[in-house]
Amino acid sequence: MERSIRVLMFVKKGRLEWREVPAPHLAAASDAIVRPIVASRCDGDAVFLFHDFSTALAAGAALHVIDPGVTSLGARPFRGPFPYGHECIAEVVEVGESVTSVRPGDVVVVPWAICCGACKSCQRGLTSHCDGRKTPVAAYGFGDPAGSWGGAVSDRLRVPHADAMLVVVPDGIDPVQIASASDNIPDAFRTVAPHLRAKPDASGFVVGGSARSIGLYAAAIACAMGASRVDYVDTDAGRLAIAAKLGANPIRRTDGALWFKRGAPVTGDGYDISVDASNEERGLDYAVRSLASGGVCTSVGFYFRRGTPLPLWRMYLDGTTFRTGLSNPRADLPDVLALVRAGRFHPELVTTRVAEWDSADEAVLDRDATKVVVTRPASLARAA
Repeated sequence: MERSIRVLMFVKKGRLEWREVPAPHLAAASDAIVRPIVASRCDGDAVFLFHDFSTALAAGAALHVIDPGVTSLGARPFRGPFPYGHECIAEVVEVGESVTSVRPGDVVVVPWAICCGACKSCQRGLTSHCDGRKTPVAAYGFGDPAGSWGGAVSDRLRVPHADAMLVVVPDGIDPVQIASASDNIPDAFRTVAPHLRAKPDASGFVVGGSARSIGLYAAAIACAMGASRVDYVDTDAGRLAIAAKLGANPIRRTDGALWFKRGAPVTGDGYDISVDASNEERGLDYAVRSLASGGVCTSVGFYFRRGTPLPLWRMYLDGTTFRTGLSNPRADLPDVLALVRAGRFHPELVTTRVAEWDSADEAVLDRDATKVVVTRPASLARAA
């Protein structure tokens, strides 16, 4: 039994380090120990990887310019050191005596948020809001504010409630292809899939930006599910090129674009579905204003500032539905994997850098990459 493992630690802005920490072990009969073999950088990680966000949030709280609810994550959230990463595909190494759904050697998706599967929230599909959590968010990759569960870029992780949490990767799917299935892919899925199920010929619109991969995944899933039109707007030429490969209509946005400032929908009539992946107020405003009457906008961005505006009168007149919040990947993963397995959705087209596991400390800090994935070989063969 291993006494220590190697873990990639976030230390501070622009600095990640490999460190030795005590190895996790089974703590309950319902636990599993897994070995991550593929991990990816979540879009949201940029807030602390490339900015001194802990200091900025503390200053913003003192000046009363950020939403006071942010302090529920602690006085200095995202302050290192803590184990990095919350998106991974792993092989099962060991299971507790009550675990029945997975066995050693299985390759599984590990959802980013801890969930029991049995509480009222989990039964409603709100698996990232599990009633059993002891912190505002219980998750991998964020240190003490999220419950100190460890990080995805490590030699071992303990997974509680293994039967409820882990999802076996179906045969025929390359784990690298679905590297972001723990969070960003299902985050995108929830922005478009429910609405296309209700209205299969709906039109969709995505405002890309800071949530680099989520916006592209959303466009790809909308195309895969048969949306009548999918427009993707962004300022970044690389992401626009990816959007075109995914089947969306790429629209270049310049800083002075009057149509964007006015909130004038490209279609003229407006869209049935819009996705705000911009993480900027003008992008959020445009995503809402571009909708047709009765349209639905989902925002996946972080809006920390106090009093982020919404065009509520316009929304009232148009009967707009607005949604935001944490992704609940465990609830959507079976449908996401089925879409990939059917060959209709190709999330690997969004990945712009695949690196060796040992170079993760450098690769994750690639500012130019849309989606960074690190990988290493599996070490186990599934038990017979």
